[in-house]
Amino acid sequence: MAEEKQYLAINWNDIEDQIDKATWEKLTEQFWLDTRIPVSNDLDDWRKLTKDEQWVVGHVFGGLTLLDTLQSQDGMNSLMQNIRTQQERAVLNNIQFMESVHAKSYSTIFSTLNTPAEIDEIFDWTNSNPHLQYKANKINDIYHNGTPLEKKVASVFLETFLFYSGFFTPLYYLGNNKLTNVAEIIKLIIRDESVHGTYIGYKFQLGFNALSDDEQAKMRDWMYDLLYDLYANEEGYTNDLYAKTSWTEEVLTFLRYNANKALMNLGQDPLFPDTAADVNPIVMNGISTSTANHDFFSQVGNGYRLGQVEAMNDDDYNFD
Repeated sequence: MAEEKQYLAINWNDIEDQIDKATWEKLTEQFWLDTRIPVSNDLDDWRKLTKDEQWVVGHVFGGLTLLDTLQSQDGMNSLMQNIRTQQERAVLNNIQFMESVHAKSYSTIFSTLNTPAEIDEIFDWTNSNPHLQYKANKINDIYHNGTPLEKKVASVFLETFLFYSGFFTPLYYLGNNKLTNVAEIIKLIIRDESVHGTYIGYKFQLGFNALSDDEQAKMRDWMYDLLYDLYANEEGYTNDLYAKTSWTEEVLTFLRYNANKALMNLGQDPLFPDTAADVNPIVMNGISTSTANHDFFSQVGNGYRLGQVEAMNDDDYNFD
C-alpha cells in the first residue's frame, strides 16, 4: 500500500520569510469594499462633464476592468504554481480576491454614472480594442507559458505600469476637485497595487539573484524587450483612449514614470528619463496612496479607517 503524502498545516508562528507576514498584515489592514464608497455623490460632477469627457471616463474604466479581470482570473493562479512558502500562497490568495474587488468596483461606477446602453458600448469597445486586447493577450500568454520569473515580471508590469494609462484620468479629475468619490476608489486600488507590485517584485528578486551572471543577462534582456514592446503598444492604446482630449502626451509621460517604478520593483535600472518632476503635478498629488478618512459603517467621507496604512515610498522598493 502506497504511503500517503503528508499534508502540512500552515503555521503562521513559524515564518520563513518575514516579508510574507508583513505583506499579509499590510493588505488586511487595507481591506475595503466598493459598496462603502458613495459614488452617487459624484453625479452632479458627472452631469457637468462634456460627452467627450464622459466617453473617456467610461472607456478608461472599461480597460481597467479587463486588466483586473486578467489579474484575478489568470495572474494570481499562475503565480501560485511557484511559491516559496505556504504564507506566500496566503498572500497571493488575498491579492487575487482584491483584484476581483477592483474589477467589480468599476461596475459599481458604471452602474451609477452610465446608462445600460452606454455600459454595453463600453464593454463592446473594451472586448474588441486591438491595443487593449494585445496587451491582455501578451500578459496572459506569459502567465500560461512563461517561466516562474517571467510570470512575476508580467505581473509587476501589469500592476505598476499598464494600469496607469487608465489611472491618469480619475487622478486628473481629483486634482480639479471633480469625481472625488470615483477617484477615491482608484486611490484605494492604487494603494493595493503598490503593495502587490512591491511584493511580487521582491519575490522576483529572490529568484533573479540566484541566477548565474549569464542567466541574469538573458533575463534582463527579455524583461527590457517586453517593456519596449508593451510601451509601444501602450502608445497606440493611449492615442485611442485620449483622442478626444489634449492629454495624450501627459499620459505617456505618466506611463514612462510608472514603467521605471515597475523596474524598480524588480530591482532593475530605469529605462526612461522621466521622473516625478516631469509628471503633471495635479496627477502626482493624486497618486499619493493615502486616503481621506471614511467611517466604514456610515459612509461619511471618502476613505477608509480600517487600521493605519502608510503610503508607499521609494525606500519600500529596496529589500537589501
